[in-house]
Amino acid sequence: MSDSKLIETTKDFVKTTLENAEGGHDWFHVLRVYNNTMLIAKTENVDATVVALAALLHDIADSKFHDGDEAIGPMKAREFLFSQNVDSTVIEHVVKIIENISFSKSLDKKNQWTSDELKVVQDADRLDALGAIGIARAFNYGGFKNRKMFDPGIPPNLNMTKEEYKKSTAPTINHFYEKLLLLKSKMNTKTGKKIAEQRHKYMEEYLEQFYAEWDGKR
Repeated sequence: MSDSKLIETTKDFVKTTLENAEGGHDWFHVLRVYNNTMLIAKTENVDATVVALAALLHDIADSKFHDGDEAIGPMKAREFLFSQNVDSTVIEHVVKIIENISFSKSLDKKNQWTSDELKVVQDADRLDALGAIGIARAFNYGGFKNRKMFDPGIPPNLNMTKEEYKKSTAPTINHFYEKLLLLKSKMNTKTGKKIAEQRHKYMEEYLEQFYAEWDGKR
């Protein structure tokens, strides 16, 4: 199978699998991450097939929606790629990216793994957590989990462990400080950093407006 055919087959598989997914982690999220990946990859020395497949399969079974099981996503990706007779080296690289792409994984100081391809897809995924779409995704997920938008009596926890982060039920505004506003400094690539800068600024402006409205000042 040609690489282009493989990519199209993978898109169809992901679109079908995520048909009823939560709005912030659905097919359109994956498509945005894929498009971000292809943009960033233009200026990086990476395997285009590996980053494309990893971007498309990175949320095929997000642990948040599978009782915290971090093994199911990589397993589903591996099974699909194996069914398409993809080279084993490519499969293992894609699976390793999926295993290591998440923000929560970066909180685990042990067993850190990386590759240039991971850096590209990770930046692409993190960009979708920033800016206008990042804000929309945060509140969409907060609503999905029936969380408060904001509670002045619950301060952000800026020193969470990986397990604390995964179990957090804090208000959505706290998530800005516990993750979203930290992403700009964690970008890996020049292109990712440039785009993140603008999206980060937009979120800061949004928070300023949010607090002003909350306090009845605007």
